[in-house]
Amino acid sequence: MTRAHLRMTGCRLNQAELDAVGRQLQAQGHTLTDDPTTAQWHVVNTCAVTQQATASSRKLIRELHRANPDAHITVTGCYAHLAPDEVRGLAGVVRVVDNTGKDTLVQHLTGQPPQPFDHEPLAREAGVTRTRAFVKVQDGCDNACTARGAGRTRPFAEVVDEVRGLLAMGYSEVVLTGVHLGSTGHDLGLPNGLYELVRLILRETDLPRLRLSSVEPWDLHPDFFTLWADARVCRHLHLPLQSGSDRTLKRMLRRTTQAQFSALLQAARAVAPDLCVTSDVIAGFPGETDADFDESLAFVERCDFAGLHVFPYSPRAGTAAARMRGHVREEAKKARVARLIAHGAAQHQRFMQRFVGQIRPVLWENVAGATPDGFVNVGYTDNYLRVGCVHPRPLTGLLTPARLGEADGAHLRAQPLDDWN
Repeated sequence: MTRAHLRMTGCRLNQAELDAVGRQLQAQGHTLTDDPTTAQWHVVNTCAVTQQATASSRKLIRELHRANPDAHITVTGCYAHLAPDEVRGLAGVVRVVDNTGKDTLVQHLTGQPPQPFDHEPLAREAGVTRTRAFVKVQDGCDNACTARGAGRTRPFAEVVDEVRGLLAMGYSEVVLTGVHLGSTGHDLGLPNGLYELVRLILRETDLPRLRLSSVEPWDLHPDFFTLWADARVCRHLHLPLQSGSDRTLKRMLRRTTQAQFSALLQAARAVAPDLCVTSDVIAGFPGETDADFDESLAFVERCDFAGLHVFPYSPRAGTAAARMRGHVREEAKKARVARLIAHGAAQHQRFMQRFVGQIRPVLWENVAGATPDGFVNVGYTDNYLRVGCVHPRPLTGLLTPARLGEADGAHLRAQPLDDWN
């Protein structure tokens, strides 16, 4: 059988798709490796949301070819979909699979159709550690997405079956993801489809943890926050803001305002005071003045996010924004990005500090090293705090209560309780 090295750029949906490819390859008896130099196959799931994302995808493909010129590279994802001829011209690329063929990528690669989901793979894959899995529940969007197409939802029963399979494989947490996750079920006539899917998974499985990836703020149904009555739903929301200036939001065609976004945060935090809310913000969108940016920065500060992803605006050919007037100078964009990153880092530190001394459940995800006193275990709380502890044995894959200690850089020190097992 063959050794495969899987890589991606871009969003969590790309990670979910790549995870599915990996599971299908393993089900056919192939081996996954983290070392590209030992792999016969390289599979790259690319992104093209910005020019920088496209450049990063090209760079990754070239790096993999340099690492192992004899490996066959298969490229899929949005960059492969939008510029297939350009991708085919890159050294080492032997196959380009666009987004419409992504579900049959393994068959393209191996010549064999994917096997039915294996609920008992542990004997074949002994020693493989599993903690968190990404599950794609929908694809595409209805906002003229040229790379992914119109929004379409996976059958709910199929999603539930995949979650059951992941549980049987030893996963403790599933992250639901999609291009436009909040629109799940809309194409099926279910305006509250994401809420219904989460309830179905909770009812039909014993999944210890269910987390959501990015959800647009206008997609959250009033009933949504009642889901947190079940402790298995992680206290974590990623709500893309993009700008804290109403004038800029209007030019972005974002369906929210400062007032609406503030009301949503207030309602969510009223139900779950320990909620982790993270967000995305773009700096330097065309027409953003110094006053607009200052207003956006002040609003970000008031939102008191637990974490912030900051991006400089990057024009992409064919988009309305690229044709707008008032493009911001690169030096100004860089300065604005730096200020936003600094504010986001300070907010993250404040959020971590709130939980020092508390006991929270931690899913231990990996071992980062070892000391004379034990193994350095790293994991995440339900509200997405990164924690670390030194313990006499590896804790990977275990879900335990732990007392949170002081911050150590970007994570909190933690101590699993003695009676957790």
